[in-house]
Order: sequence, then structure tokens, then C-alpha cells
Amino acid sequence: MIPAVLPTYSRAPLTFVKGEGSWLIEADGRRFLDMGAGIAVNVLGHANPALVTALTDQASALWHTSNLYHIPQQQTLAERLVEATFADTVFFTNSGTESCELAVKMVRKYWSDKGQPERHKIIAFTGSFHGRSSAGIAAAGSEKMTAGFGPLLPGFIHLAVGDHDALEAAMRAPDVAGVLMEPVQGEGGIIPIPDACLKGLRDLCDETGVLMMLDEVQCGMGRTGKLFAHEWAGVTPDIMMVAKGIGGGFPLGAVLATENAASGMTAGTHGSTYGGNPLGCAVGNAVMETVADDAFLAEVNRKAALLRQGLEALVATHPSVFETVRGAGLMIGLKCAVSNMDVVNAAYAAELIVIPGGDNVVRLLPALNLTDADISEALTRLEATATALSAA
Repeated sequence: MIPAVLPTYSRAPLTFVKGEGSWLIEADGRRFLDMGAGIAVNVLGHANPALVTALTDQASALWHTSNLYHIPQQQTLAERLVEATFADTVFFTNSGTESCELAVKMVRKYWSDKGQPERHKIIAFTGSFHGRSSAGIAAAGSEKMTAGFGPLLPGFIHLAVGDHDALEAAMRAPDVAGVLMEPVQGEGGIIPIPDACLKGLRDLCDETGVLMMLDEVQCGMGRTGKLFAHEWAGVTPDIMMVAKGIGGGFPLGAVLATENAASGMTAGTHGSTYGGNPLGCAVGNAVMETVADDAFLAEVNRKAALLRQGLEALVATHPSVFETVRGAGLMIGLKCAVSNMDVVNAAYAAELIVIPGGDNVVRLLPALNLTDADISEALTRLEATATALSAA
């Protein structure tokens, strides 16, 4: 008999009932150090007082009205994002997947309105992840996500990251509309795209008119030590997908765009029942108040360096378990010499949460405000994890 909850997840035998900062409490009372933060979502930890206050204050006033009417909290958050980024305009969604859908529509509508509907193809990259909608799986293109779901949404070209000759040739094709890239591939195994590659991509987009689309759903909102990861390369996209951290745990996403890129999206071309509702945007504003602060981001970089130093030592001490460390800021991948799921399960035994990823990696995506003591404890528990696996 099929379970009441559709069995599309392979769930760990854990049930968490409460969270405090970087800690989760299991139903049996055990305390787990959470170095996953809901897969890069809880950027300010669990039950953050500022977020709790923002949510409860708004919940006591107004939950939902729909986008038929003006929403003051949405307007405030949009203005904050515009002020802090390259963008001229923002559309609010509920998730990264929904943001991907709009980004694809926006690019195609842009060229259609310019009288060039034949320019509809979007270049994407192997190892990427853009959600599990029809557009998202077609963009990523991997058999793991697309098998059994055909026919796929057409119009995507898949290239290997780093194949610059193929990319330049594809960008010059007359039917290409946009190029979609994660500045740091998350699900693919924490693979940062070199700054020079992002700069070269921006130059190609400027030369060809192809719209540059960045997926910062996982690597954005302070995760890499800048508000958005592309800032390290000194480039700006035309369109950017955001979600996860922007709501601090409340379902919220956004698409940010320049006025030019968004020019085709006029009244009636897109909508969302819940996107940008008062509850979500109240929490999003509270997240932005903290995460967009330069002093906060400086602390993210300091803590990232401290954690990275400890992880490098761990790799050196346990080469039979871990091969290397990679990533940016507090978006870190440990490439494993054993099965990454063995590491995840051994970490559970040490009451530590890490997240599996592609390329046999475990991901560390902690709350951005974790303490130095949390970092020390995480390293201690990872040491215990590695020791247990070495002895197995």
C-alpha cells in the first residue's frame, strides 16, 4: 500500500521537533549539530528571534490578499533588493523551481517581443541543478532527473563546464536566447565557476546579445561571503534566480532582472497566487536587514576561513575518508574517498548533519551566523565520523 505521503524521498530515520540556532532536537531528545541548514535555507539558524518576531507580527495583522492588490511588505523587499544588486525589478515566487520557470519565460518573451521568436534556445551546463519542474529538469538535462518524464521541454543546449570553445560557438548561434549558469554548482558537488569564466561569459553575452541568467538559489544570500556569489567576479547578470536563504526557512523566492531583460513581462504575462505574500515578504525583509550588512558578510568570510582551515587538516589526517575540500564561503564540499552516503550516515551516528551532493561530495551549508564554538564542535564530530569510517 502506498504511504499517505508520496514516497519520492529516501528519508533518514530522524524526526526533528525543535531547532535552536545551529542545533536540531530529535523527538527522542538527541541534539544534532546542523551543518546543512535545510539545504542552505536557514541562513540565520533555527527559530531566529528576529525572524520569529517578523513572522508572528505579520501573522497577527494580515496573511494573504493576492497580487490583485498592493502589498507593502513586497514593495519594501523589492526596493531593498534593487538597491543592493544589479536589478531594476523583482518578481516574487515561492521557490527556486518557480523562479526558474519565470527566468525561462522572461528570456523567451524578451526575444519574441523584439520580433525574433526564433531566438528561444537556452544554453545550460552539465552537473547543474535548476529545480524539478519541466523547465528545471530540461535545463539540467541529466538522465537521473529526466528519465521517464518525456517529452521534455525543448530548447535547451547542454555544454560541459569549462569547454570554452563549445560555449563560444554555441553563443554565436542565431537561435540562442540566453545562457543559464550557477556561479557555484550546488547539487552537482560544490563546484565554483572561476571568476575568469564568469567574466568571459559576461563579455560574450555583451557581444552577442544573449541574456546572462544566473541561478543563485543555493549560492546566494550571503552564502559565499558576498550577498550574491557573482559579485566576487565583478560581473552582473541580466536575470538572476533567488530562493532558499532569502526566506530564512519560510518559502520565498524571487527573480531579479534589469529593465531591459524584463521588458517583455507586462501585465498578464506571469503571475503567482502566493508569491510575494505579506508573510513571506515580512520574513524576507528581516533576513535582508541582517544578511545584506557588510559587517555580517565579513563575519561569514572569517568563519568560512576558520572552518576551511579545520577541514583541510581533517583531509590531511584522514586521506582514506576525504580527498579534498572545495567551495566558497560557507558553501563547502568535502570530496569523499569512501561513499558519501557512508559519511552522511556515520555523521548521523555522531549527531551531525551534512548533506550529500554530486561527485561523491558531502556538503556543509551551515547557518551563516553559526558560532566559533559550533565550528569547533562540527570539526570534532567530523573527526569522530572519519575515525569511525577508518576503523570500519
